[in-house]
Amino acid sequence: MERALFIAATGMEAQRLNIEVISNNLANVNTTGFKKSRADFQELLYQGIKTAGAMTAGGTELPSGIQIGLGVKPAAVQKIFQQGDFVSTGNSLDLVIEGDGFFQILTPDGEIAYTRAGAFKLDSEGRIVNSDGYPLEPSITIPSDTLEITIASDGTVSVLQAGSTTPTNVGQIELARFINPGGLKAIGKNLFVPTGASGDPITGTPGSEGLGTINQGFLEMSNVNVVEEMVNMIISQRAYELNSKVVQSSDEMLQMANNMKR
Repeated sequence: MERALFIAATGMEAQRLNIEVISNNLANVNTTGFKKSRADFQELLYQGIKTAGAMTAGGTELPSGIQIGLGVKPAAVQKIFQQGDFVSTGNSLDLVIEGDGFFQILTPDGEIAYTRAGAFKLDSEGRIVNSDGYPLEPSITIPSDTLEITIASDGTVSVLQAGSTTPTNVGQIELARFINPGGLKAIGKNLFVPTGASGDPITGTPGSEGLGTINQGFLEMSNVNVVEEMVNMIISQRAYELNSKVVQSSDEMLQMANNMKR
């Protein structure tokens, strides 16, 4: 009975973590480029009471043994990089990657971070930056007299300047992809950084080397499915409730055992 209390406690703790993951998914349902997470669990060690195949006093083998599982533990919280829905905005600096790949962002500490959020803007120097003012890498500067910005599917950035009838090429957007994007570390602000599990970034021109293409005037929305998350929340809540019932039942059984003397 005491063992059942500890087993049920591991189940309750696991479902608490699951609810936290689900709540973060739902909180970011309208976050551009957000990728949902999923909690993975695995069983704990087993306590062997009787070993299968052991010899009995009569010289026969036990066809099965007795093993008592000791509960559950979180194994991983994995990012799911399934592509989200596209929304047309008409903004010339709103970009979406159709296919695999990440935009490269230069952070203030000089490191390169990666994102699927393509809501770009211009800073006071005319550089293309994200919502936090971090510049796109490689850096692209738009001239101050630009009338129109055109970004091709291969990442070529052209501008039409005042007094000119011919567009001018001002830069090239490069994308990066990873062998294992699930191994990337999320650092907030829609940014990811590589880890040993993700592997090194593979950079290139959009549309080449397995990279997706760029579409101008669109944004990729969160890939969170609200209905799916609500169903998962109900399942997790019921699992938490069942484990709490085990705690209650074990406590009642212990109470009965303590009262037997009376």
